[in-house]
Amino acid sequence: MANDVKTATIDAAGLRNGVWYSHKGNVYALGIVLLVALGSVWALAQDLRWIYLLVYVWFGLGYGIFLQYGRFCMASAVRDLFAVGVPRMAVGMLIAVMLFSLTAALVKVLGVSTFHPHPLGWHIIIGGAIFGFGIVFTGGCATGSLYKSGEGNLGSMLVVLSISFSQAIYVTLGGWLNKLVPASWTQSAVAKDMPAELTVGNGWFDQFTAGYIWDLTGGQLSDQLGFEGLFTGAFFGNALLGAIVPSLLLMIYLYQTAYRKGYQRRFKIETPRLGDHLRGIWSMVTASRTTAIAGLCLGLLAGAHMWATGELREHYGIFNFGEMLVDMGHTAGLSIQDTVFDPGYWYITTQEAQWGAWALDKAGVQMTDNIFFGLENGIPNPLINAPGWMSIGIILGAALLALVRHEFRWKVPSLETAMFAIIGGALMGLGARIALGCNIGAFFATVTNGDLSGWIFLAGMAAGAWVGVKGFNWWMEWRAGDDELAI
Repeated sequence: MANDVKTATIDAAGLRNGVWYSHKGNVYALGIVLLVALGSVWALAQDLRWIYLLVYVWFGLGYGIFLQYGRFCMASAVRDLFAVGVPRMAVGMLIAVMLFSLTAALVKVLGVSTFHPHPLGWHIIIGGAIFGFGIVFTGGCATGSLYKSGEGNLGSMLVVLSISFSQAIYVTLGGWLNKLVPASWTQSAVAKDMPAELTVGNGWFDQFTAGYIWDLTGGQLSDQLGFEGLFTGAFFGNALLGAIVPSLLLMIYLYQTAYRKGYQRRFKIETPRLGDHLRGIWSMVTASRTTAIAGLCLGLLAGAHMWATGELREHYGIFNFGEMLVDMGHTAGLSIQDTVFDPGYWYITTQEAQWGAWALDKAGVQMTDNIFFGLENGIPNPLINAPGWMSIGIILGAALLALVRHEFRWKVPSLETAMFAIIGGALMGLGARIALGCNIGAFFATVTNGDLSGWIFLAGMAAGAWVGVKGFNWWMEWRAGDDELAI
């Protein structure tokens, strides 16, 4: 009897603690919403033009919510696919691609698209491979590291810091690295007319940019195929041929290689017909409802974000947020051209490079005598860095939903995990700079706008991730064998 009373008391205490924790999480989540809302009201009270920056904040919040809801991460997609043969996350990613391509096509037809194609070259697949190798060891891609930071994962925060500072350092390095630069790059870069403030030729990335990247061309599929009609080019060329058809073909490939056998075994299908395969593909799509829903919502949200920034640019008559900052009297941190990084749509890593550069600049390191920061992107104060607030919004949005779902936990990494986070983040930063973007900027945002360079990046990232999975498995097996010998 005494034991029963004791058990009942413990259960009651546990219930009270659970209710208290749930209430506390909801309060913190509400606090995040109120903080962003009050900050937005304060900013608009200072100047209504801050709405341009706030669009990035609130869309970032939305991205973070849906990323956390679907556990949406490119690193998880490749790890699950190559390590255990589960295509769930990869399928969710392809769903997002297809839907974003339709919304991006609509934005293009409306005449407010902010997309700019990437130059085609070998750098894309090499940068993608380095990036893909890095994400396996960090356990999170560019967006995955942000939303996991919002869940309290300190290891993911180390990844974000590593990506930020490594990129800032890479684009300023010279010295012995210049010996690796082809002479043709150096000649092409030096021959270009540059502002006196820049020291083009002193850094490998400047020579890579001015001597190689600027000599390349790229474009959207609608333009390359010569579609004259805006509607036809946007929906048939960019969306259907550039994104939807390749995504469907990849889904069929994933079904055939990673899902079909298990599906047929579960339903005892010995001689499948076309209808069985179609039902199997649908089963694969709906195998994880949350991932599929997250993909759908992210696709819609990304298109709406592009439309919103495009409409605001039309309204204020600007091409870049830097123009607005100049008019508002905020000129510190702008590039020589009075520009800042302002993609106009979902993008990651470049704004994080600006965070690292801003901190290094404040520490007295010269960060603006190069093309990346000095000529193009600037180093604005993080408080007025619009895309930077999008990344912060992703962290806050993920924290908000994690608190509501009782999934927020402070997670302290082991020394080994921290080492992987820092090294893997540095590799991701290098890959992102060589490929001119990450899994969002170089893949998601490109293929959905009819830029086939994104599929090249995906191929490189998949190859790098496959090598990374093999390398990581070897490391774990070696560690396990080493531990057994120690015993």
